[in-house]
Amino acid sequence: MVYLPSPEEIAAAATPKGAWTRAQLAEWGVPWPPPKGWKGELIERWKAAQQDGTPPPRHGPDPTGFAQETLDFG
Repeated sequence: MVYLPSPEEIAAAATPKGAWTRAQLAEWGVPWPPPKGWKGELIERWKAAQQDGTPPPRHGPDPTGFAQETLDFG
């Protein structure tokens, strides 16, 4: 299941070396290898989801509304 993380959750999930695991990125719907700009894209999507005042669901259907194959991380 894809989960849309907050900017704080993205930062907290980094390894001690400042990277993210393949499994973690997959949970967020980010393809491997992660494309340039993936963090900014996730943060922008999270901010857009917050505009209506409702936090995105922690688990369940893709909160971004896109299948992984169609995400634009480029």
